[in-house]
Amino acid sequence: MNMIHFHKYQGTGNDFILIDNRDLSFDLQNQPLIRHLCHRRFGVGADGLILLEHALGYDFKMVYFNADGSEGSMCGNGGRCTVRFAESLGLFRHKTHFLAIDGPHEAFVNDQKISLKMIDVSEIEQQEAYYFLNTGSPHYVESVQDLENFPVFQRGKAIRYSKLFADEGTNVNFVESLGDHQLFVRTYERGVEDETFSCGTGVTACALVFHQKGMMSPIRIKTLGGDLEVSFEYKDGVYQHIFLSGPAEKVFEGFVSI
Repeated sequence: MNMIHFHKYQGTGNDFILIDNRDLSFDLQNQPLIRHLCHRRFGVGADGLILLEHALGYDFKMVYFNADGSEGSMCGNGGRCTVRFAESLGLFRHKTHFLAIDGPHEAFVNDQKISLKMIDVSEIEQQEAYYFLNTGSPHYVESVQDLENFPVFQRGKAIRYSKLFADEGTNVNFVESLGDHQLFVRTYERGVEDETFSCGTGVTACALVFHQKGMMSPIRIKTLGGDLEVSFEYKDGVYQHIFLSGPAEKVFEGFVSI
């Protein structure tokens, strides 16, 4: 019987299984194992699984898998949790430079929060009822009222599987402006196929969309799992120096047999 040493982390309620895979012992092709580990009844339980690996010229590499076992696009909260994990392993102090599926990232760390630099964004598609953009992952953004009582799962699932996004699907964000540079965001995530307590690339997308509506950086984001902040610079039609900031904490660690 083989045993896997895992660490459980969460960033504003978006939770992940973290595994130190610098020895490359974990089988990346074993989707049933990843699904099992992420299962909330029969496994450890998580929104995703992340492997930390070596990367030449970087402090580490982040390899992210969705809860359904598929390799995922960039995950902002997962990135912040991986940074906190890497810090605990002694891979850096205060500032790090790492590699993810959407390219290089840097992050700044203190005891209270992790500020993760996201990719630049230059294209925001505006439709009559929604906006669409990629912040490392594709995101649909729709403004709604009374978000607390909004049917996020039902509407999100319908949009995620609609013909509009038939090729790759999309994450679906519903957002309500609370005024004073603050938003309330709820997200249906593809790969998890459910609403999550928070989505880092999703709140980033919502912040950029609301800058288009006149809201200025930094923008504070309320999610079901806690509070985040998105700051950025906008120059010549490009969003640069985008930082997603908030807490990332270890929950527990253990061993699981496979």
